[in-house]
Amino acid sequence: MAARITLKVLFAAILVSMLVCTGVASVHQSILQWGGLTAEPDRYWTFATLCDAYFGFLTFYVWVFYKERRWLPRVAWFIGIMALGNMAMATYLLIQLARLRDGEPPSAMLTARNG
Repeated sequence: MAARITLKVLFAAILVSMLVCTGVASVHQSILQWGGLTAEPDRYWTFATLCDAYFGFLTFYVWVFYKERRWLPRVAWFIGIMALGNMAMATYLLIQLARLRDGEPPSAMLTARNG
């Protein structure tokens, strides 16, 4: 039950944070006028985009944390995902897919925990 509450708090915080980031960026500039890092007001949408990416990485990591039972892989994958983003996430998924037995559907990797 504590894990369920922790997940609810985490994802509610992510939702509220993203609403705030997007709201602040929207007040300063229309998303249709965003030009990256080239102009002063664009930093708000750049910040909102980075928040969105890292909250996505954190969401994926919650699944990794569940799958990995030992602390060393949990910490190593956290660092990898936060430092390398989608490259680390793709690597993790390729490893999980390689661990599937012949004939086992890919859906089996979603809930099977690693030793």
